[in-house]
Amino acid sequence: MVKQRNTVNDLKPYIPGKPIEEVRRELGIDRIVKLASNENPLGSSPAASRVVEEWSKNMAIYPDGNSTDLKEALSEKLGVDPSQLLFGAGVDQVLEIIAQTYINPGDNAIIGYPSFPRYETVVKVMEGELIEVPLTHDYRMDLEGFLQNINDKTKIIWLCNPNNPTGTIITEEEQRNFIQEVPKDILAVLDEAYYEYAIGNHYPDSIKLLDEFDNLIILRTFSKVYGLAGLRIGYAIANKDIIAYLNRVRGPFNTSAAAQLAAIAALEDQKFVKDSVSVNNKGKEYLYSAFEEMDLDYIPTHANFLMVKIGIPSDQVFKALLEKGVIIRSGDIFGMDDWIRVTIGTIDENEIFVQALKEVIKSYKG
Repeated sequence: MVKQRNTVNDLKPYIPGKPIEEVRRELGIDRIVKLASNENPLGSSPAASRVVEEWSKNMAIYPDGNSTDLKEALSEKLGVDPSQLLFGAGVDQVLEIIAQTYINPGDNAIIGYPSFPRYETVVKVMEGELIEVPLTHDYRMDLEGFLQNINDKTKIIWLCNPNNPTGTIITEEEQRNFIQEVPKDILAVLDEAYYEYAIGNHYPDSIKLLDEFDNLIILRTFSKVYGLAGLRIGYAIANKDIIAYLNRVRGPFNTSAAAQLAAIAALEDQKFVKDSVSVNNKGKEYLYSAFEEMDLDYIPTHANFLMVKIGIPSDQVFKALLEKGVIIRSGDIFGMDDWIRVTIGTIDENEIFVQALKEVIKSYKG
């Protein structure tokens, strides 16, 4: 057998939310509610579906490797130059491209803990080291702790904002003050995958910092509020020099034509975005109220998911809810062993989840 690279031995594979069809096959359940992967419960814009259907007649043709039309549409919306944009097969691939471009063996990167697990993987694949800074008592990024852990080997700081899994944010003032303290030879990567759900309420307008800081990369995606998770398209915003280096690493046809066309259509359908945010806000308030009624602690969120403390081993709650046809995320993968993460769904989905959770807790506690 061919021996793998040594660094692979220490990697943990990413465990995605359990697919609906797999649960259906395993448990023979017809009605399944998936609230595990922070997907948009409204689906995607009908306009995006139409352009993908039309595109399907041209599947034999390679996509535009430069994503020219999407780049033009997004640059106009964001108020940046097209040369400041890079697209990938989801933010996951953009993370890989950044690490491949900047991490040398022995370099380190700093992350909050718990946070999005892929930061760890992309750094370790490049034989870099990880410095984890625990969240504060209120589950927010400890920015002072980040600064205290910077050393001469630090190359990247990953900031997930809102943070996954806690849904907490770094405010505009906190972010600016922090970036001013970060040495200019260290990248500050702001992962704003849930940006559209979080804007307002002191959430940063990061793009206006690009002219001020040359060591800044902003990440966003079409997977969440735009509902294009299945097509895999995310993007980076940075100064043109950073983007030029990332493009040296990026594969030539790394985003599909279908994803590019759907993203353009989704951008134009801002009513769908507003409706999605509205459904999320209403669902959030319903779940807050339900958890308070059940006397459960939870973390107020700026995203489309919630962490709630059950007081029962999270893997057991996950399995018990699964048997009731409800898929959530077990908190043990984030080191939060008696918490679960639940995506905010439609009214019906949220009600089904709450009823199932009540039954699980009652059964467990007798």
